Amino acid sequence: MTSLNVEMLAAGAAEPITSAGNAQLGIAVLAGIAVIVLLITKFKLHAFLALTIGSLALGAFAGAPLDAAIASFTTGLGSTVAGVGVLIALGAILGKLLADSGGADQIVDTILAKAGGRAMPWAMVLIASVIGLPLFFEVGIVLLIPVVLMVAQRGNYSLMRIGIPALAGLSVMHGLIPPHPGPLVAIDAIGANLGVTLALGLVVAVPTVIIAGPVFSRYAARWVDVPVPERMVPQRASETLERRPGFGVTVATVLLPVVLMLVKALVDIVVDDPENHVQRVTDVIGSPLIALLAAVLVGIFTLGRAAGFTKERISSTVETSLAPIAGVLLIVGAGGGFKQTLIDVGVGRMILDFSENWAIPALLLAWLIAVAIRLATGSATVATISAAGLVAPLAADMSTTHAALLVLAIGAGSLFFSHVNDAGFWLVKEYFGMSVGQTVKTWSVMETIISVVGIVFVLLLSLVL
Repeated sequence: MTSLNVEMLAAGAAEPITSAGNAQLGIAVLAGIAVIVLLITKFKLHAFLALTIGSLALGAFAGAPLDAAIASFTTGLGSTVAGVGVLIALGAILGKLLADSGGADQIVDTILAKAGGRAMPWAMVLIASVIGLPLFFEVGIVLLIPVVLMVAQRGNYSLMRIGIPALAGLSVMHGLIPPHPGPLVAIDAIGANLGVTLALGLVVAVPTVIIAGPVFSRYAARWVDVPVPERMVPQRASETLERRPGFGVTVATVLLPVVLMLVKALVDIVVDDPENHVQRVTDVIGSPLIALLAAVLVGIFTLGRAAGFTKERISSTVETSLAPIAGVLLIVGAGGGFKQTLIDVGVGRMILDFSENWAIPALLLAWLIAVAIRLATGSATVATISAAGLVAPLAADMSTTHAALLVLAIGAGSLFFSHVNDAGFWLVKEYFGMSVGQTVKTWSVMETIISVVGIVFVLLLSLVL
């Protein structure tokens, strides 16, 4: 993908479209974020509209000419969609193929056939993490929860003991691992290396998901004991299919883009010669666009054709996968516009000026900013985009590994304490048939554990690398 150049960001911050002082800029940032928060929470306005209006409000409060603020917003929107829009679309197609072909069911059934008793929470983490790689969080929930309910019902397991590990696997993938929209946008804004971020993201994700999933689920099951809601156990995709793809080929298809991107990162570190033919080849096949496109093309045969889909059925699956992501693309694009407006009014330079005297580490600062926006708006994606825009200038002098860790710090902060202003909160509540209080004690606490454990491991890595 085309990463925004950090030097360009710093240059943009050095020549702002307004001559406002740091005090006025600070007030403008708070006012702009307050407008977005108010519109999303109080007036229930769509995040795309809220971010658009908030960007223009930010420019106005900073004293920038309206035409310059509009230009900044549209430039940021365009570059962000150009950078991550195609990747989001390809991820949605791969996820839809996985769901409709019965490939997801095949992964689930195979692992469940080999797991039981105490191993079941660990099996659920594994299932959620593998399936969650190419899927948006909401799609993953809709796909996985019926499986969770069936496993709990048939195996007579506690719903929380099975459900929390599955939710933890999905949530960690969503917040920390590209090609999910949040991490991709942060990588783009900060100019981090995608392969290095992916590799370090996996290092942080494994212990985080273990602590927030199987370990925490023991306590969650004691705190909240709810029966399986019968009305929520629907028909599975593969029950209408004559055949479905095999387990091995399905897992290989899902992991293909991750493997290609990791190979690129490894070769970049070992070879480190842009003129080397091997590195040039891996730079191409390991780029997110080619890696995801390859997985989609392979998936058409290994998933779609293996399930007996006709050409028309495959075409229909691809078409229906794209409709639900329109909103996500617009939110991500508008977030990029907000980020660019922040940069162009001179907020980056202001943060650089202030941070020279701050005792707080940049990684912790990024996490705290993301936490604050997450608590206010309820959206992990909005929190990631906004925080990345605010702290991007701090990455200008960072090493490749620390820029990647900055992305992960923001991702961890964006997951902190999901509550009533988050759509995911209500989705989990309804699927599991819990009260608001029970959802807070389980889902909200789990999200907070992911966020805190995530930043702890990021800070530990920053000391080692």
